[in-house]
Amino acid sequence: MSSDKQESNPYRPPEADLAVEQKIDSELASLGKRLGGAIIDAMLSLLIFFPIIFATGYWEDAMSGEVNIISTIMFGMLGFLVFVILHGYLLHTSGQTIGKRLVGTRIVSVADNKILPLGRLLALRVLPVWVASQIPLVGGLLGIIDALFIFGKDRRCVHDKIAGTKVINVAG
Repeated sequence: MSSDKQESNPYRPPEADLAVEQKIDSELASLGKRLGGAIIDAMLSLLIFFPIIFATGYWEDAMSGEVNIISTIMFGMLGFLVFVILHGYLLHTSGQTIGKRLVGTRIVSVADNKILPLGRLLALRVLPVWVASQIPLVGGLLGIIDALFIFGKDRRCVHDKIAGTKVINVAG
């Protein structure tokens, strides 16, 4: 049968494009929303992490300047673990931390507005900043530089640029 006869065949079943187009709000989150989400996340982490560093004596050692590199690395890893425990599930399922969920934002890929796999988010977006912050003397400066990039036209911090992410408003 030629294609002309197929198209005019009245007994042929109907065809329809059944792909459902999802509307994704890709409006960048405001500076205020990003700051609010970050503050909420930081406060939650501190509520869990500070009692640990006080109970272990790490705080006293740090204040007296008697912290060795092994302790710094161990507590840095513990801080990362606390972050993953608090936010890992939400990051995996919705691209949000607790703070981002409360302020109505989410982390998505710059390329296609999709939620990234948890491993990629942690390895490219969280871990580099965490590692840099552990460097004595310059760690704090690197953290400030990371945050100051948010004032650029694309509202993306250095960690967003490394991971290929942006923070957008959650639709609805």
